[in-house]
Amino acid sequence: MSSVAVLTQESFNEHRINVIFYEDSLPTYKDAFPPLPEKPLPEGVQETGNAWTTKIKPLKSSVITQVFHVPLEERKYKDMNQFGEGDQAKVCLDIMHKTGAHLELSMAKDQGLSIMVSGKHDAVMKARKEIVSRLQTQASATVAIPKEHHRFVIGKSGEKLQELELKTATKIQIPRPEDPSNLIKISGTKEGLEKAKHEILLISAEQDKRAVERMNIEKVYHPFITGAYNKLVGEWMQETGARINVPPPSVNKTEIVITGEKEQVALAMAKIKKIYEEKKKNATTIAVEVKKSQHKYVIGPKGNTLQEILDRTGVSVEIPPLDSSSETVILRGEPDRLGQALTEVYAKANSYTVSSVSAPSWLHRFIIGKKGQNLAKITQQMPKVHIEFTEGEDKITLEGPTKDVQIVQGQIEAVVTDLVSRMDYTEISVDPKFHRHLIGKGGANINRIKEQHKVSVRIPPDNEKSNLIRIEGDPQGVQEAKKELLELASRMENERTKDMIIEQRFHRAIIGQKGEKIKEVRDKFPEVIINFPDPTQKSDIVQLRGPRTEVEKCTKFMQKMLLFRLLARSSIFCLFTYWHYFSFFQIREETNTKIDLPAENSNSEMIVITGKKANCEAAKNRVLAIQKELANITEVEVSIPSKLHNSLIGSKGRFVRSIMEECGGVHIHFPTEGSGIDAVIIRGPAEEVEKAKKQLLYLAEEKQIKSHTVELRAKPEYHKFLIGKGGGNIRKVRDNTGARILFPTADDKDQELITVIGTEEAVAEAQKELEALIKSLDNVVEDFMIVDPKHHRFFVARRGQVLRDIADEYGGVLVSFPRTGSQSDKVTLKGAKDCLEAAKKRMLEMIEDLDAQVIMECVIPQKFHRSIMGPKGSRIQQITKDHNVQIKFPDRDEQQVKFPSMQKFLVLLVKLPFELHRYIIGQKGSGIRKMMDEFEVNIQVPAHELQSDIISVTGLASHLDRAKEGLLERVKELQAEQEDRALRSFKLTITVDPKYHPKIIGRKGAIITQIRNEHEVNIQFPEKNDENQDQITITGYEQNAVAARDAIQAIVHELEEMISEDITLDSRVHARIIGARGKGIRKIMDEFKVDVRFPQSGAADPNLVTVTGRPERVDEAIDHLLNLEEEYMGDMVENEAKMAYMKPSGSTASSMEEPRGPSKGFVVREAPWAIGNEKAPDMSSSEEFPSFGAPVTNARSSPWGPKRF
Repeated sequence: MSSVAVLTQESFNEHRINVIFYEDSLPTYKDAFPPLPEKPLPEGVQETGNAWTTKIKPLKSSVITQVFHVPLEERKYKDMNQFGEGDQAKVCLDIMHKTGAHLELSMAKDQGLSIMVSGKHDAVMKARKEIVSRLQTQASATVAIPKEHHRFVIGKSGEKLQELELKTATKIQIPRPEDPSNLIKISGTKEGLEKAKHEILLISAEQDKRAVERMNIEKVYHPFITGAYNKLVGEWMQETGARINVPPPSVNKTEIVITGEKEQVALAMAKIKKIYEEKKKNATTIAVEVKKSQHKYVIGPKGNTLQEILDRTGVSVEIPPLDSSSETVILRGEPDRLGQALTEVYAKANSYTVSSVSAPSWLHRFIIGKKGQNLAKITQQMPKVHIEFTEGEDKITLEGPTKDVQIVQGQIEAVVTDLVSRMDYTEISVDPKFHRHLIGKGGANINRIKEQHKVSVRIPPDNEKSNLIRIEGDPQGVQEAKKELLELASRMENERTKDMIIEQRFHRAIIGQKGEKIKEVRDKFPEVIINFPDPTQKSDIVQLRGPRTEVEKCTKFMQKMLLFRLLARSSIFCLFTYWHYFSFFQIREETNTKIDLPAENSNSEMIVITGKKANCEAAKNRVLAIQKELANITEVEVSIPSKLHNSLIGSKGRFVRSIMEECGGVHIHFPTEGSGIDAVIIRGPAEEVEKAKKQLLYLAEEKQIKSHTVELRAKPEYHKFLIGKGGGNIRKVRDNTGARILFPTADDKDQELITVIGTEEAVAEAQKELEALIKSLDNVVEDFMIVDPKHHRFFVARRGQVLRDIADEYGGVLVSFPRTGSQSDKVTLKGAKDCLEAAKKRMLEMIEDLDAQVIMECVIPQKFHRSIMGPKGSRIQQITKDHNVQIKFPDRDEQQVKFPSMQKFLVLLVKLPFELHRYIIGQKGSGIRKMMDEFEVNIQVPAHELQSDIISVTGLASHLDRAKEGLLERVKELQAEQEDRALRSFKLTITVDPKYHPKIIGRKGAIITQIRNEHEVNIQFPEKNDENQDQITITGYEQNAVAARDAIQAIVHELEEMISEDITLDSRVHARIIGARGKGIRKIMDEFKVDVRFPQSGAADPNLVTVTGRPERVDEAIDHLLNLEEEYMGDMVENEAKMAYMKPSGSTASSMEEPRGPSKGFVVREAPWAIGNEKAPDMSSSEEFPSFGAPVTNARSSPWGPKRF
């Protein structure tokens, strides 16, 4: 046994069982480190190949260069004066743009054209094809080959044809399959034509050698022909070279197709026929009954078991189809083999069994375990057993080998018995509206109950609308969790939600810095949840939710606290009953006084106002006036069906908001959507409340009367007929009944549903009319009509567009024309009776129009055809559309015919300044084309190199004057534009400190774009390397440039007034304040009109945040940021508390694993140091591994061979 490098005693003990296999799998030293040749080999001696001596194949460049030559007589563009210019140059540029290849043109002495093409192979081939088709005159030829060979010329997905066209630089047109012609048309250069013809004839000749034969052999004998696992047919294909296609068992076909050379096909057919006749003569059958459920075990995965039986016994087993109820299995084969095959069939059928275990459905998930862990333990031991859990059924189905199923069944029964003995479940009923409160914020409440009582609690999702909550787990824990959940639900039923109206500008004062003041309130009333509206909503409603008595106490406390904290300084006393309203703040600010309320626990009703005498008197009078006004406040509860709430609220609260404004600012509170509560609360002055109540009840009654609906169903193809042309039918129904009828849109899932909305009487009447229409449409009949075959093409042209239009317009009527070539004039119509008659009538009208059509010829000189057609044929299209005719123009090369009665055309010369010609022509000639179309003349502008001012206009005498006036008018416009362009070029430069440039530009250029658009100027900021970094250039009209300068200077002045303040925000909340992609901080900056900068990573103080803006805005923004910090820190503390109950992280668990052993390094066999029982070389030894240039101390031999230094 060879030694192994770096093999220690410990590793030998560790791998002593598999050492032989391990050693054989290791690479040898020579494989891993192939030796370098010591000296060149003498001539005639063959060099042995190894990794160092094998020559590396040179890499081929991906860029190739080819030169194409176009003789003079084949050049399409022969103008020598325009070589490198004109149309030829444009074509070359277009070819380079299309293909990505590089073209270089040169002229040969014989005036031929040489084109050098460089680029990737595909690009060069495509460019060659384009060059031949666009720069070389084209010829054409035809080649005739058998029709059945055409598909081989085309190839798979047309690949062969494309390759042939690229290779020969020709265009090859192959007739369509329905065309009986066998001629293939080729167009291109003469050289390309010959190549293409040669290649096509080669393909056809190759196919002439091949043959295709079809044999009809009964399906039952196919397995004997293919053999087990298709071995026999594979051997035949290899032996004969023919391709044999036997349909698979799932396809009910008897035809076997053999393709290949004629001799090969004949040989394969003989072999197939021999097997077929032999089996037909000798084979017998046995029919046996096997349970339908056991058929799949006989078939096996992917039919492997059937193939296995056929391979062992030579007997074919025929299984009835899955959709058949038959249980008869037929065995076909040699009589002496049928017994063995029958034994194997029964063995396979009985090798698997199906069993079930009784287990309550609520225990299924405990049996499966978390992420299937419990079940995985069983299936790993018995992988052949399939375990199926059916939702809602109290059983588990097992399927697999009989012995394995019995073992698994015992294991699962033991698990079920254990779970039933130590687990219990119960269900409690709780109103769905309280479910989210039971769950708590982020699942806090329900997770606490689960952890505390070691139970599982399933709360149904909102879409189920179920009130049953299921608790599963330890019997004692289930009862304790049930008790706690019922207590929470009972407490919530006693819960009340109350809205306090507090002006939004006082919200921050109530919350306090970092939420200190509102925290005091929450600590005093822990059971009350206080929700302030988002600052962006501009809402004055603060919501309190909790136990009824606690909410009332909290409301009074907040009212007193607000006034007591924010109004404070006493010399004039006024006595009146204490009211909880908040206009005191406005009084304090406007009168510059201090208002003191009685102490919290005091029974005194005295309020003290302190300040100047006149101010105190004014404040006293206003407080007494407010008391008198607020004494009339009342609250009324109105019952309105909850289904009408959304319609009364209106889109974005529009309806209810208009009622509140109309009724003196009363507050109307609707219950939460989906709660099912009908009570609507109205609060405000008594008279206004009563007025609002009447309006609400009136609107609700009106909505209830008009909201009756009925749903009908009709096939989608009937909808257009029901609607009628231009909506005529459905408008008639609406006018007769007054009901609204809604048809489904293209996005609706149910395309048959029609909804009728309105009063009950109107809906019933509309329903009756629609049902009658639908019933008439359901009466499908079939009829026929006679249509002259000469008109058939009109109806079926453009893939039957006319017939599709008729079907769409007349309720999906199906019109069938006879096949082409049948010479039949009978056309069949099928559809609803009314629709069919209407479609028939329309077709007769079309036929009358076709019969009335005549053909007229109008001779017009070809040079005017383009003008008549108009741009992109628009003029001729309009004529055909207006007059419902077809107009055909002759091809360009057709001989011209002069029309003797045509009016005489004149030529007019107009002198226009040469420098304006390019503006008259317009971009890509659009301007000159527009004028020619408008005045119906031909305008010719002299070439640029002529520098001529004369423009020639050709046309009818009546049109020339108008064209001349139009040209002169256009010249005036262009001259005015030139003057205007000079005025717009006024430049103004202003000096602005570069630090303000980003602020002037704004986010994504918003501010500077607004200034540009508003003043119609161009504003240019200095480039990075510009010396004058403080110079901003404004270009435009003088007055606009001055206005833009003033706007920029106003921004700069405002920026100079801004201040910056630093605040300390815990760095842990920075990410939440900034938000996803900065969305949160952008919202804050836009709202408070400030700039907020957070510290960069690695900053000295990571908590330092800078706020920049106007002084008052900065203060508001800082307060808002501090409030957010308090809220987010509260959430963080809550999350940390939850994390304490969670599992330790994966890294902790992994750290408890045992440390791995030392690495074995790279191990090889047959190392040099192992041959002479020497030890492995010491890599740290300078003798074994000397450094370059070091003296050699010892010249003794080494396992590595003689040392050559």
